[in-house]
Amino acid sequence: MAAIDLIDTSVRDGNQSLWGATGLDSGMMLQIAPVMDRIGFKAIDFSTSTHMAVAVRFKQENPWERTRLMRDAMPNTPLSFLTTGMRFISWEVASHEVMSLSFRLLVNAGIRRFAVMDPMNNIDAMLTMAELTRKAGGEQIVAALTYTLSPMHDDKIFADCTRKLAASGRFDRIYLKDPGGLLTPERAATLIPALRKVMGKTPLEVHSHCTIALAQFSYLEAANHGAETLHTATRVLANGTSQPPSDLVVRNLRDMGHSVDIDDAAMAEMDRYFSELAQAEGLAPGQPQEFDRSYFRHQMPGGMMGTLKRQLAESKRLHLMPQVLEEVEQVRADLGYPIMVTPFSQVVATVAALNVINGERYKTLPDEVVRYVLGRFGAPTMPLNGELEDRIRSTKRAKELEEEPHMASIDELRSKLGKHLSDEEFLLRAVMPADQVDAMIAAGPARRTYDPAYRPVKTLIAKLAARKDLHSIKIEKAGVKLELTGPGA
Repeated sequence: MAAIDLIDTSVRDGNQSLWGATGLDSGMMLQIAPVMDRIGFKAIDFSTSTHMAVAVRFKQENPWERTRLMRDAMPNTPLSFLTTGMRFISWEVASHEVMSLSFRLLVNAGIRRFAVMDPMNNIDAMLTMAELTRKAGGEQIVAALTYTLSPMHDDKIFADCTRKLAASGRFDRIYLKDPGGLLTPERAATLIPALRKVMGKTPLEVHSHCTIALAQFSYLEAANHGAETLHTATRVLANGTSQPPSDLVVRNLRDMGHSVDIDDAAMAEMDRYFSELAQAEGLAPGQPQEFDRSYFRHQMPGGMMGTLKRQLAESKRLHLMPQVLEEVEQVRADLGYPIMVTPFSQVVATVAALNVINGERYKTLPDEVVRYVLGRFGAPTMPLNGELEDRIRSTKRAKELEEEPHMASIDELRSKLGKHLSDEEFLLRAVMPADQVDAMIAAGPARRTYDPAYRPVKTLIAKLAARKDLHSIKIEKAGVKLELTGPGA
């Protein structure tokens, strides 16, 4: 039996998997950060470039400032950033100099740990990313090897990849990333020993999702076979398509004889806070899932499931979800079985949704799927559907994108956007719509505190203030008196 560490995923993957990445703002995170810092997590799964974009687009908050504030609020626990290939916010592949700038700014803001993932498990690309993040000042570089199911992904191929990653000397740790929650306990019992056999003393982490109720069992098998670190979430942000709940994982590990050195009281305080927050904000907590074998076919990851549900709900098409998931299977096969992880899960899900909505396959082809077919993201795992590939390559848009240059150099972008901008604002403007960055700046500093108890009062005031027949509002409660008077009252 061994000592097992935990990495908390609540504010990043839990928030993304269950609340579409939009449930939490900076104030909500900062309020609980000092408590999280006391728990003893190995690291906090904190952000990705997608989460940074969400902070700007949906919260009008500066993601660089959010990172600095969180670093200051929890100095003892490393903040972790997950890369998703050679891209930053934009779906387009970025230059090395743009990626180097983004990593340097992340380090300056407070990111200490980088989890390096390539959406095609391209080892050479992962080695390049490791070099860039190390040069930028990253303290801990972790190889994130993505688990998937396909005719070619057996234990041997994962072991071969792991051997190369460990032998490179560029990674401090390696983690098996299972975005679809597809790792069965039986497969963990063979795969984890195969990885451990080739990675020497490099620590191994396991990250999975509860999407089809397997992760809690697979985690215990992983711990028994040599995984030193497991990724978990606070109770209300666990389960569903998120990670297993921290408290239950700890209890089960200890029951099996493993040791987990965390502050149980602080973790219970964190659980209470997020539970009260979810109730106040009307955010649905994660629920234990039933086993659904269809996930082995479409392999939709937890984070994308949350995003897809939000997008369909916003367009009043949530009832189409089962049809979209069924269509995902066909689209993934047609595109050569890409690993269902960012950005490919977004590409496949978007095309599948458009196919269902249009009532016709591939009537609408987003630029991202055209770029994918053109090889702008690398070589697919298996051959594409030849008829579809020929059809896409012969389109006018494919010919335009084929001649399209890759992302401009920093000097070219500076000339276009303005040399007076700070590096942080410049990078956001280089990869995001200008109006969204303008709105973020106009909104000013984000709030730095949050109390779930105030939410009902704020909601009441907002509803009363919206009424045209009221000229004044008076609210009295023990110890509190609030009176608002409008013009002409």
